[in-house]
Amino acid sequence: MKDAFGLPQSLLVLGGTSEIALATARRLIARRTRAVWLAGRPSPALDEAAEQLRGLGAEVRTVAFDALDPDAHEDALGKVFAEGDIDMVLLAFGTLGDQAHDERDPAAAVRVAQTNYTGAVSAGLVCAGALQEQGHGSLVVLSSVAGERARRANFIYGSSKAGLDAFAQGLGDALHGTGVHVMVVRPGFVRTRMTAGLPEAPLATTPEAVAAAVELGLRRRAETVWVPGALRMVMSALRHLPRGVFRRLPV
Repeated sequence: MKDAFGLPQSLLVLGGTSEIALATARRLIARRTRAVWLAGRPSPALDEAAEQLRGLGAEVRTVAFDALDPDAHEDALGKVFAEGDIDMVLLAFGTLGDQAHDERDPAAAVRVAQTNYTGAVSAGLVCAGALQEQGHGSLVVLSSVAGERARRANFIYGSSKAGLDAFAQGLGDALHGTGVHVMVVRPGFVRTRMTAGLPEAPLATTPEAVAAAVELGLRRRAETVWVPGALRMVMSALRHLPRGVFRRLPV
């Protein structure tokens, strides 16, 4: 169960090698969390992440999970919930893709959409149902400011995150009053392996800063978290710019 401040004792991470997710897990382990499940494709990186978290004092287990295999989601994630209640699920998997390449390769573009949106819908609904059945818990969904308004530079990724964001908001409304809390996290540019080599955007942040914002959001039982917070006003302005003006911006 969560403590008086809303922090979880047990955590399931979907996307077990995500740098943001692991930063969040480390922060929560330092506070309260004692049991962690890392769900991801079996790999040395997943095993290494588990060992690192064990070194912090948590009981850590891994489970095979592939966002691109929704037919297996119910079985794989059901095994986790069968082991005991999960206080928090962190949906953290995703792929940036390569915009220039993916525009010329529709199959690659579809893979981005299937990972970031279709896979998230499947896994999100499986976890939401399990959380609702146990009567409590939080589902934290890593969205992106890229979903606020699709940009020419990354509209394939942005459109997939827009779908994810809308899905998570609707799911939160559907679960209101059930004891299950859905929180959407919208980071801007985060310095990770996924963004290495890309031009850094204004208000860039770190996995550790996102983790701190997640913790604060859990304590406040927030429904939406912007990282950094200033992006809320920036994106509100950009979202309402006339299309002709927006198209000329160097974004």
